Amino acid sequence: MKIKLLLCTLALAGVHYKSMSQAFNNFPVTTQKPPLHGKHWMAITGKPLAATAGAMIFAKGGNAIDASCAMLASTCTMWDVLSWGGETQALIYNPKTKKVIALNAMGVAPTGATADFFKNKGMKYPPDLGPLAATTPGTAGGLMTMLAEYGTMSLKQVLAPAMQLAEGYPIEAQTANSIERGKEKIKQWPYSKKVFLPHLGDKREAPDAGEVFVQKDLLATLQKLVDTEAQALKKGKTRKEAIYAAYDRFYKGDIAKEIARGCQEQGGLITEQDLANWKVKIEEPLMTTYKGIEVYKMQSWTQGPVMLQALNMLENFDLKSMGYNSSRYVHTLYQTMNLAFADRDYYYGDPAFAPEEPIKGLLSKEYAKERIKQINWERNDPKTLPGDPYPFEGKTNPYTDQIKNWGVKQVSQRNVNGLDEKFMEEFTAGTTSVEAADEEGWVVSITPSGGWVPACIAGNTGVGLSQRMQSFVLDPKENPFNVVEPGKRPRVTLTPSLALKDGKPFLSFAKQAGDEQDQLLLQFFLNIVEFGMTVQEATEAPSFKTLQMYASFGDHEKEPGGLILNEAMPDWTRKELSRMGYKNSYQPRTSGPINAIYFDWIHGTLWGGSSNHGEDYGIGW
Repeated sequence: MKIKLLLCTLALAGVHYKSMSQAFNNFPVTTQKPPLHGKHWMAITGKPLAATAGAMIFAKGGNAIDASCAMLASTCTMWDVLSWGGETQALIYNPKTKKVIALNAMGVAPTGATADFFKNKGMKYPPDLGPLAATTPGTAGGLMTMLAEYGTMSLKQVLAPAMQLAEGYPIEAQTANSIERGKEKIKQWPYSKKVFLPHLGDKREAPDAGEVFVQKDLLATLQKLVDTEAQALKKGKTRKEAIYAAYDRFYKGDIAKEIARGCQEQGGLITEQDLANWKVKIEEPLMTTYKGIEVYKMQSWTQGPVMLQALNMLENFDLKSMGYNSSRYVHTLYQTMNLAFADRDYYYGDPAFAPEEPIKGLLSKEYAKERIKQINWERNDPKTLPGDPYPFEGKTNPYTDQIKNWGVKQVSQRNVNGLDEKFMEEFTAGTTSVEAADEEGWVVSITPSGGWVPACIAGNTGVGLSQRMQSFVLDPKENPFNVVEPGKRPRVTLTPSLALKDGKPFLSFAKQAGDEQDQLLLQFFLNIVEFGMTVQEATEAPSFKTLQMYASFGDHEKEPGGLILNEAMPDWTRKELSRMGYKNSYQPRTSGPINAIYFDWIHGTLWGGSSNHGEDYGIGW
């Protein structure tokens, strides 16, 4: 409670500091987790053992890319709500070019995955679990591309910690209990049953917390990659060429053959050709400025631009004078996000496919000024429609008539105060994050996901398949840019973040939990920029959540007026927000898990922050 009261006091007093250390020295706040400090490097992710893997790589002379790959491989092996068959997206700051790079390793819809295919099965959306939920695996290719292009170590070196974990590691309670809860689903898929349920027939069929969890098939798959790299090196191939030889074995060799066979045997659609045709993309990220700070996000096949849109709108307000988490502040952010998320839900999709997303208009500062004119400052607007960004790029909107009737679809009739378990599980479907930085200047922010428990494992590979097909729609009236078709990437929630200030890294930050990601990352960013919090204070500070956008998972429902507040919110603010038309509910922790690195250029050091719930944490040196 001390931190929450003090943060409110600081905000109301208008306190702002040039550096985190000044704030910490003048107002020493005891956060529930201590901030991390480092001079040479920082490694943060969703599992302590995986953060240790990153530290091991740094200790052996690796850079932030090498360490990130080791952490990614380890979290996949530990099933930290993702697996090797999931998807990876990363923002990388390259100190040699002084530019931010976007790595797109999102899988695509397989052959035969059309809207008519799923409609003929009586589905409103592609399924949320099982082989038909799977896009092509992206994480393995993303990891190997990132390492080959920007790392310094061999695949064997960065996979060593993950391979040790696959040999057997003491499984933690969170994952073990998740397996037990999902065991009835897991039993539908023979290869998953073999891996996840070592105690079939017992009352508890999943591993116990602390039991050594062994994954022989996955270990064999990783060994094949390492062996292929070694063979290529013996033939005189370069480090980079040898890593890509392993990449080819995964996507074009015997591993690909077994993934496709195992998927199809269990009713899935992925073919060998789908795997061979898939490619990692290195893209230009999207960027906007907020009070001179450059904020970078992935392209519109993610929800990332929604934060950029919100910042463009919020730049027009004096947020600090409103007071941190005052009813005015909450209402302003909620309504701004409401407008941005309506645009997300209608206009975002894979830019490699027609129609072309109006992203230039959506990110226009002038469009932002026009959009905020629609805010009702007295009450919540539960019926916000997508805007019209086309005139802001010199075009005419072809969807004007369609938008008038948009939104007449799944609106949850549940009592949000009860925080319906199924709705919230769909809304906050998990992922993890990986943040790393080194003294050379490399910075990495990754939000990988897919293949979470209960996952369908592809044959004898040990590779859990993605569940990301569910983020597509089947009806173009919902979103003409995100209708499923073979070879297309779904519009996903995954959204790593990087910010530069004065041409240098300022923040690297990311968060797990589905549709919560950008709304809480936005608040985290404002906590630092507007209210002068340290990075650890900002990760723990009480945030709020809007449920007034269509969930990207399950039944794609929403809760108009749904607002989740922190339990520390005072009664008078609760009442004021209720009067304004919000349906309040409460949680003890509302900020994360967010992982972040702040770059203290005054002292030449790194600050690491990780929210005060979940297993996420890191190590610095």
